[in-house]
Amino acid sequence: MYTLHTEIEVAASIEDVWRFISHPQNLDRITPDDMSFKIVSPVPEVMFNGLLVEYRVRIPLMGWQPWVSEIKHIDPGRYFVDEQKIGPYRFWYHEHLIEQAGEKVRMVDHVSYEVPFGLLGRPVHAGFIRPTLKRIFDHREQCFQALLPAGQ
Repeated sequence: MYTLHTEIEVAASIEDVWRFISHPQNLDRITPDDMSFKIVSPVPEVMFNGLLVEYRVRIPLMGWQPWVSEIKHIDPGRYFVDEQKIGPYRFWYHEHLIEQAGEKVRMVDHVSYEVPFGLLGRPVHAGFIRPTLKRIFDHREQCFQALLPAGQ
């Protein structure tokens, strides 16, 4: 099992941050443009417990793969989880937390995941999966800083 933990602070209100992250379609806005990723299921304006969101993601040497996530454990304005039901990982559990941090809002992402490929998964993780996840989350930080300025 691997983990990924990131924390960023944005100069926005908790209400604005929650409004942004609780809209499933905004995932497109924080995903790097060069990633082959698209939401293929209809999504509501605001997520709800039990919401299933279907994506397609293109993985080098594997082609397009389905990814279905379930949104669960929602505490509006504070916390939610997306859990992979079908997808490229053996296991994916992504916790999203927002909290007040002085004048800013801290956004915490904690992902627990298992990679495929058995023992071959270790070098694939080290050489491809982990660097790709780091790049995605670094990109998200830049997007959040740009999309969630103070006063919006």
